[in-house]
Amino acid sequence: MDPLLFNRLARNRRSVFPDQFDAGKPVDDVIINEILINACQAPNHGRTEPWQFTVFSGEGLTMLAEFQSNLYKDLAGENFKEATYAKLKQQPLKASHIIAIGMKRSSLKNIPEIEDIEAVACAVQNIYLSVTAYGLGGYWTTGGITYKEEAKSFFGLDEADKLLGFFYIGQVAVPSVGGSRSPLEQKVNWIK
Repeated sequence: MDPLLFNRLARNRRSVFPDQFDAGKPVDDVIINEILINACQAPNHGRTEPWQFTVFSGEGLTMLAEFQSNLYKDLAGENFKEATYAKLKQQPLKASHIIAIGMKRSSLKNIPEIEDIEAVACAVQNIYLSVTAYGLGGYWTTGGITYKEEAKSFFGLDEADKLLGFFYIGQVAVPSVGGSRSPLEQKVNWIK
């Protein structure tokens, strides 16, 4: 492996949002499968592999859009916003694929829940890097119905499990501008 290539990959990873996708240009399922294989190589305590991915494409995107917009409408009560409802119904249709990110709680009692969540986050980082390597766009959203208990069963998640968001993937029509980070010295302490 060439560390310089990895450095370039990691440093050029960007979030690309649905409005930046070429909505009429799908990503091949074979590529999505490779991305998911990479995701499943993430580190995880006790080899629990706590991730569960549900992939939506084609008509599945419409099913997801209908489910999440209607669940939002049912749960919002007096906080209902037509713009939020419309966004939940329309945004999925702009993606080629959406991966629902689930965390299946480990049955090993010695593994704290946070470690299962962290393992899933590592898997999502592998998705981000893979999407970038394939020249695709994507982003992880935790909005909408993500933390609603009532959403879990739709994604095959049990009471102890968690829905941790959705990863949108599409062909890039409008690239994201490079992001900036604060200096490394502000976040790292060396003790020698």
